[in-house]
Amino acid sequence: MTVREATSADAAACAAIYAPYVLHTAITFELESPSEQEFARRIAVAQEKHCWLVLDDGGRVAGYAYGGVQNKRAAYRWSCEVSVYVERDRRRTGAGRALYEMLFERLRARGYRNAIAGMTLPNDASEGLHRALGFEPVGTYRNIGYKLGRWHDVEWMQLELGGAGEEPAEIV
Repeated sequence: MTVREATSADAAACAAIYAPYVLHTAITFELESPSEQEFARRIAVAQEKHCWLVLDDGGRVAGYAYGGVQNKRAAYRWSCEVSVYVERDRRRTGAGRALYEMLFERLRARGYRNAIAGMTLPNDASEGLHRALGFEPVGTYRNIGYKLGRWHDVEWMQLELGGAGEEPAEIV
């Protein structure tokens, strides 16, 4: 398995990985699975200033991770929101860690200082992965999203990518 930059050719595979999370869980609050074309657009947007990576298992995409805008206000530009999704049978296998570690390396190189992740509770696998990678809880929104017939909390966690206290350079 290798982690590599995503291309538009990976959009269908990413959409297929994501669809079960949309349709059968509250892990994401999207209610309809995005199309292959929408995934191609999301990949292109992430690649402009952040990053989108895929886990390539012999030519087959088995997971993906990306960074994106955390808040559109200018002073937030050194922080980004991150997410990782892997095929359901790849959970707790190190796939998410491999994707995230490479993602954080790429985001640091671009000048990002903080990674922010939100997760619907309960989600032991995601909470465990984020804590193992050094994320710290910063707050929980209670009953913030309604999906699959009930209200859900979302916990937010933060990882300092480095450079705290220094004058930041512009994002490249």
